[in-house]
Amino acid sequence: MPYEWTQDHTAARTSRLRLWPYRSLPRKGFAAFILATFTLITIPLYPLLGTVVLWGVLPFLLLAVAGIWWALEASYRTADISEELTIDPETIHLVRMNPGGGVQQWDCNSYWAQAHMHPTGGPVAHYITLTGKGREVEIGSFLSEDERKSLYGELVEALKSAAAPEPAE
Repeated sequence: MPYEWTQDHTAARTSRLRLWPYRSLPRKGFAAFILATFTLITIPLYPLLGTVVLWGVLPFLLLAVAGIWWALEASYRTADISEELTIDPETIHLVRMNPGGGVQQWDCNSYWAQAHMHPTGGPVAHYITLTGKGREVEIGSFLSEDERKSLYGELVEALKSAAAPEPAE
């Protein structure tokens, strides 16, 4: 899953959730795909070696490879997003790093924070939001539908455990 929960051992009952978009093509795979595309696209050129037709076809084939490279790079840039949620007994803090480098932040008292799932009506199915301090913010909208369903249950449990009173010793 493209998210992970960690427990902060320096602070009691503090959980951190880090979310990122799933990448089906890692960077090494990207390089291999471009190389394979270039190799396969040159196969029709072999019979044209030594002819003037080669110079008429070659720019278009190179343009096709450049277009594929540009499209995949643009996909990587738009998916350069992450969210980090910190939940402790007193506050909840959400930080979202956007593709352009912008940062959005939201915080709320743990007791008043609520997670909501909107099965329909949001930008995506099973849209998850956090509500508190008079605001409603989205979380994990870039995750798949099944991942959002799973995250919602885990998020509700984490919010309940953070807002619960600390057991007496």
